[in-house]
Amino acid sequence: MSPRVDRRLEDQETFLQKEKLLTSWPPVILRAFVLSWLAISLPLSAQQSAPNWPQFRGNASLTGVAATAPPATLALKWTYDAGEAVESSAALADGAVYVGSTKGELIALDLETGALRWKYETGAGGFIGESSPAVSDGTVFVGDLAGLVHAVGAKDGKRLWTFKTDGEVKSSPAIADDLVLIGSYDTHLYAIDRRTGKLRWKLRTEGPVHATPAVQNGIVYIAGCDERFRAVNVADGKVLFEIPLGSYTGASTAVSGERAYVGTFDAELFALDLHAKKILWRYRDPEREFPYYSSAALGAAIGTTGGARVIVGGRDKAVHAVNAATGKSAWKFMTRARVDSSPAVAGGRVFVGSNDGKLYVLDAATGQKRWEFDAGDAITASPAIGGGRVVVGSADGRIYCFG
Repeated sequence: MSPRVDRRLEDQETFLQKEKLLTSWPPVILRAFVLSWLAISLPLSAQQSAPNWPQFRGNASLTGVAATAPPATLALKWTYDAGEAVESSAALADGAVYVGSTKGELIALDLETGALRWKYETGAGGFIGESSPAVSDGTVFVGDLAGLVHAVGAKDGKRLWTFKTDGEVKSSPAIADDLVLIGSYDTHLYAIDRRTGKLRWKLRTEGPVHATPAVQNGIVYIAGCDERFRAVNVADGKVLFEIPLGSYTGASTAVSGERAYVGTFDAELFALDLHAKKILWRYRDPEREFPYYSSAALGAAIGTTGGARVIVGGRDKAVHAVNAATGKSAWKFMTRARVDSSPAVAGGRVFVGSNDGKLYVLDAATGQKRWEFDAGDAITASPAIGGGRVVVGSADGRIYCFG
């Protein structure tokens, strides 16, 4: 008898023994065993829901880093015509895309197909500029240029509440426990009860609050147009400390551990030591001095000696990668127009738009271009990455999805 036949008989005998054992188990135990076996046997992709990108920069720390990477080779999956320019960056949550337009609409699309789920109209003068939606517990939050903050049902697009500020809202909302944190051009940072829309506290600054607040361990970190970086207690809005930056800031701050990173209009990128409450280093391109409007992303360490990277777009038409520990330039990639889009990092790649109308994919280690897509008009919005897709809006009024 051949070894192969012996193995078949052995397998059959083993199977019969297991079958006899299983059929002798009580039904409750048998059902639990089957469910456990299915959980182990199913592919990981079938067990896990698609990772989300629920707010501007992808997470509360505003690091711009995706949980999973899109395919190595991207292809255009669908486009949606929003009717007017899209400056708002998309949020991705539970299979849906949420994004605002300068037409004054908050739009919900199906991530897989691009089909419209619903539209929400902000009202007269309520154009949505750079404010990007945040999604949490079935509610979408966004600000508009009429000074309103909107809370909308994620499933049906129905208005839940609005909150009125006295200036344009270009800041994107951030969620901290039961609060919606958002800035206004009326010089205040607001904390709004996420369920009722009632004011919990507000912090007055000495200039417009354009940036999106970063939140980590119960502390809000934000730089502003009054040239100061602040750490604020989430619970009561009390300022814990300030660090003067010497220039006003439109960019949002990326936070990781005891470090924060933000660029200014004085052509400097800062690393701040949150424990020592001081500037750790400042980077200035020795060749060209242009403002940083883009918010930085934090790339992972490259190899064993490369160090983590701070990656940011500049109005010098370049994407800059700076060593997070030393503040020294790692690489620079030139586009053909200023880069106000904030980069996203996933799978060793950098995804970023440019006013030259292109979406670029760069190698995070070297800055070499891997891929580009020409939308034909400026891309100032920031890419959102989740569920194997990359979504970004353009000044041409279209929302693009790649996968």
